[in-house]
Amino acid sequence: MRASSDLAAMKASDLVGLFRQRLASPVEATRAALARIERFNGRTNAFCLIDAERALRDANASEARWLAGKPQSYLDGVPATVKDIILTRDWPTLRGSRTVDAAAEWNEDAPAVARLREAGAVLLGHTRVRMEGGVRLPLDRNHAQPVG
Repeated sequence: MRASSDLAAMKASDLVGLFRQRLASPVEATRAALARIERFNGRTNAFCLIDAERALRDANASEARWLAGKPQSYLDGVPATVKDIILTRDWPTLRGSRTVDAAAEWNEDAPAVARLREAGAVLLGHTRVRMEGGVRLPLDRNHAQPVG
């Protein structure tokens, strides 16, 4: 399977259309998304956790379902991210805080994450949040850190 467009920039509905036509696969879409994260995260600092191994494992399982003609849902194989304020099993949910113990047991999914997993979405990692209680601070675009 191979699509000519940038899979990492596609809408979920377009990806699913390519999966259905076997013009692209969940593994290819996941690899494209992970490559984009690797390319830009050093500059944007958008991710605090990337689980490439698990994402590729889940993408392989999704690809097998698509090839068998039995996707779990319209989201099966679509790469997705979860904000670091939403509980995600096996991933520390630090909520932008350095006071949360990352070594604690993380054995529960929030309902939204559980629904994504049930649908077969491929979870890539946690995206950062700031601990400022939702107050948007000016950013230094060179370092993606709060200014002031």
